[in-house]
Amino acid sequence: MSQQRVVLISGGASGIGAALATAHSRLGDTVVVADVHPRDPEHVHLDVTDRQAFARVARRVVEEHGRIDVFYNNAGIATGGLVEELSPEHWDRTIDVNLRGVVHGIEAVYPLMRAQRSGHIVNTASLAGLLPAPVMAPYTATKHAVVALSQALRMEARAHGVKVTAVCPGFVDTPLLQAVNRDVPATGVNGEAPALVERLRPHLLPAEELARIVVEALPKNPALVVAPRQARLAAWAQRFAPGLVRLATARELRRYRRAARRAR
Repeated sequence: MSQQRVVLISGGASGIGAALATAHSRLGDTVVVADVHPRDPEHVHLDVTDRQAFARVARRVVEEHGRIDVFYNNAGIATGGLVEELSPEHWDRTIDVNLRGVVHGIEAVYPLMRAQRSGHIVNTASLAGLLPAPVMAPYTATKHAVVALSQALRMEARAHGVKVTAVCPGFVDTPLLQAVNRDVPATGVNGEAPALVERLRPHLLPAEELARIVVEALPKNPALVVAPRQARLAAWAQRFAPGLVRLATARELRRYRRAARRAR
């Protein structure tokens, strides 16, 4: 892994993507950051919901740098609220970014990696892709889909020398936590978000620490990267003691509903 790599990161201007960009840059890798909200003149504008734009960005990287060694399919949004609070816009926007955006990334990059007979696709999912997550049904549905897609593609891609990993972090200290339902109608979650963030703050995983964990894990080619330790324990509990997970999530659901009733 000491050889300089060419790394493409969607959603790379902030949060986990920005931390990954910094980690790879420190290793001497060539990093191309693509984001719908570029924060640097060197960033590439990319709306992941635009299939053709994604393909153009991927081709441009190969034309300029010769290859793509690591592709972080990372862009995503947070959507929250009870199902009865959600509008079609919530569902459409979440599916368009969190699922179709990932599909567009695979469509753009996977053929290029197949042609070069190498590469590593890293899809950002979530612990919510391994556990049921009430009050965020569109988000958890898309993240479960990303995990399944990653595992299926991993099996197919192996024959072509391409690796695939899904990253499933727990709560990470990123702007995403403060941007629930951005660009879509607010729900009760928006009023609860600041209190939730403060309650979770002592347990939030810094984005830089997640990036370190992911980058160090890549040489081992894991199917899943689940972090931090609490997230791994939760995933273990879902597999071997799902009743405990149901109890914990039911408690949080009751708390949310009580807060929603008080707010009316």
